[in-house]
Amino acid sequence: MTMDNLLPLSQWPRPAPGRLLGVLTDIDDTLTTDGEVPAHVVASIGALRDAGLKVVPITGRPVGWSEPFAQAWPVDAIVAENGAVALRRNAAGGLDKLYQQDAATRSANYARMQQVLAQIEAGVPGARRATDSAGRECDIAVDHSEFTQMPQAQIDQCVAIMRAAGMNATVSSIHINGWFGAHNKWDGAQWIVRTLFDRDLAAELDRWVYIGDSTNDQLMFERFGHSFGVANIARFVPQLTHLPRYVTPSERGQGFVELSDAILGREMA
Repeated sequence: MTMDNLLPLSQWPRPAPGRLLGVLTDIDDTLTTDGEVPAHVVASIGALRDAGLKVVPITGRPVGWSEPFAQAWPVDAIVAENGAVALRRNAAGGLDKLYQQDAATRSANYARMQQVLAQIEAGVPGARRATDSAGRECDIAVDHSEFTQMPQAQIDQCVAIMRAAGMNATVSSIHINGWFGAHNKWDGAQWIVRTLFDRDLAAELDRWVYIGDSTNDQLMFERFGHSFGVANIARFVPQLTHLPRYVTPSERGQGFVELSDAILGREMA
């Protein structure tokens, strides 16, 4: 597949006002630019919320890393660790953690995952756990593009070790994530929409938007008619079986802003 298979954002038939319910979004290299979420991207999230839309980032990042953003950003929740755990603000101003697995399962899985992570670091040249690993509760992550550059052959080797151990494995724009359990971004999206909003996401896919940038967004691209890639998805297109329908003109956070403007009926700058 090539970028020619994606339609430009300008060809998206914007739904009638009031039709859309919300926006689900990846974080790294979708909201971020050079590792940061710029103020104008946060403002675009706020504009979507002010328009009555739900906004939920769904990320492979750990729950510990996600906590300050769940507090600071104008979002309904953040689903972290590829669908395993969610953070939402509570009435007291703190954060509630919601899990898909019970405590005993999480504890047993955590011990097994650390063994696999040690095996990867010992056996794959250059493989190192992600720097945000201390905040992870339900998965492991190996850095391939955040603070290091890992060749594709080593990325594939890490994925193979995870899967041989019985884990799910997926590759984001920066990390290789692995975990035990049936959850993933799609499952996590259905879970949080049901839990927080008492709605059936699968039955209302035409009322939700998803935007992402890499291979771990494929489950979402496959299902959402209103699916978008920021322009930097070009890096991963040759590896994708399921592409988004549309692509923004710009990369990373600016691409998200362009989609937000399109949803809100604003003219793109």
